[in-house]
Amino acid sequence: MTTLNVLFLCTGNSARSILGEMAASMVDKKNLIGYSAGSSPTGKVNEYAIRIAQELNYPINKLRSKSWDEFSREDAPIMDIVITVCDNAAHEICPIWSGTPIIMHWGFPDPANISDSNPHKANEFKKIYKELKNRMDIISLLPSDTLSKTKIEKTLGL
Repeated sequence: MTTLNVLFLCTGNSARSILGEMAASMVDKKNLIGYSAGSSPTGKVNEYAIRIAQELNYPINKLRSKSWDEFSREDAPIMDIVITVCDNAAHEICPIWSGTPIIMHWGFPDPANISDSNPHKANEFKKIYKELKNRMDIISLLPSDTLSKTKIEKTLGL
């Protein structure tokens, strides 16, 4: 069984990309490893993302807001799939990644922009996590030796 490294990118690396990192790392087949980074990291993981991690018993100490430059270094893990989850990051010039990762864009609205007084904020975070987790579960079932952007998009109906 081949393990795939999946990097999720957004600007601040505080919410959506963090949710993606957790979603990939939590697949049942254990054949994906999630990572996350941002073009302009905030330096802080959003408290709602931390709450989801706690609910999932995900190790919070693994989550941190970091620059995508960490993943362009020589000693960085080689990524198999790189996914932008915000429109800003999708339009930025990304670093050069080692290897030849599949590059994709899955735009999600930023749940961090919802007012803290809005009772639906936590649900929006959960909704995005569930969608990312569903997609990661499906990808984990695909044969890794023939994986392509087209195959992933077709399988996910994107």
